[in-house]
Amino acid sequence: MTMNESLNAAAEELVALAARAKLTIITAESCTSGLLATVLSEAPGAGKILQGGFVTYTKEHKHVALGVPEELLHAKGAVCSEVACAMAEGALARSTADLAAAITGVAGPEPDEDGNPVGRVFIAAARRGRDASCFQKDYGAIGRDAVREAALADAIAALKRMV
Repeated sequence: MTMNESLNAAAEELVALAARAKLTIITAESCTSGLLATVLSEAPGAGKILQGGFVTYTKEHKHVALGVPEELLHAKGAVCSEVACAMAEGALARSTADLAAAITGVAGPEPDEDGNPVGRVFIAAARRGRDASCFQKDYGAIGRDAVREAALADAIAALKRMV
């Protein structure tokens, strides 16, 4: 997947903003499977800002790698605001980063096992010492790459607000 220029520009702006504020970033991704970390890594100065990322595609790995409670995953499924917030908070707890972004959702081409429609995505941004902020986006069935690209743009914007 080739990122569009506006997404690359947004990533560059975020990395520069975080650098000025002396903040580091970690990602926790499901439906974007590491693309947020990838686009951030391409920005000049990313080596000092981006600590890395977690790709947690399954419910089991969300629990094992990020500490998302099994009870929550069983009760609500992986695609909800509570899981997105838990992913962001888990990434902060398992790193020394100052900021975290988490993305969980359904990029398609089919709805998920819990009945969430294609295009439903939850994004969370967290800053160490503060409550995570989470929101839902329903992009619709616009295509797998388009859903993921839209989620990346919204996650970058959420991180900018956290800085």
